[in-house]
Amino acid sequence: MLNMIVTGVDSDQPPVLLAHGLFGSGRNLGGLARRLGETRRVIAVDMRNHGDSFHDTDHSYPALAGDLAEVIEAYGGQADVLGHSMGGKAAMMLALTRPELVRRLVVMDIAPFAYGHNQAGHIDAMEATELAGLRLRSEADARLAEHVVDAGVRAFLLQSLDLKADPPRWKFNLVALRDQMPLLVGWPEAPRGTFAGPALFLTGETSDYCQAPQREAIHAHFPQAEIRMISGAGHWLHADRPAEVAEAVADFLA
Repeated sequence: MLNMIVTGVDSDQPPVLLAHGLFGSGRNLGGLARRLGETRRVIAVDMRNHGDSFHDTDHSYPALAGDLAEVIEAYGGQADVLGHSMGGKAAMMLALTRPELVRRLVVMDIAPFAYGHNQAGHIDAMEATELAGLRLRSEADARLAEHVVDAGVRAFLLQSLDLKADPPRWKFNLVALRDQMPLLVGWPEAPRGTFAGPALFLTGETSDYCQAPQREAIHAHFPQAEIRMISGAGHWLHADRPAEVAEAVADFLA
């Protein structure tokens, strides 16, 4: 089963399951977990090939959705599910294939759509960074800066660098993620069904992940979807506008 960070309080509501995006970990959604955990049990997972979860050659969305289903079944059989980016696609796949497990769905800045971008450049950068002899995060940042200019992206990636390992290592299964990248940026031909339950789609104002074609795809699969834009936020809207996103999610799930 996936590695989990279980927080919050017991309640008469089902737990909230949080699924992070590509190159992330369960800790990335810590702000949301703390806010939702004021009244609910919250389960933040490390997706396969990320964090402290297992490595596998299969990183398809049916496989990711199956991992989420296993967690929900172990925690009572139903959950409110929130996913960002890759985690959002996994959550959508779960809702479309196992709707009985999902009470309410929250998807952050992604759609059931095959995108044209590619994230393999980050894999190139991590593989090109010399890790031998590293002891300090600042040293790792300096080395990664030779390949990644954006300080925010470096800080995000470095959250998954295990400096305690000898030698230091990335926690990602970079080989599998590179191999499965076409599946990650794409969207399976099946399923073509719909999820009839309540669904909230949050998108960042400066992000281009939820334009007209993507919104059309959202409504085709999720007829009850409410699409809400978060002002001043980009793709990582929960980091750009944490309080606003947390309140929007809490209100919807309540």
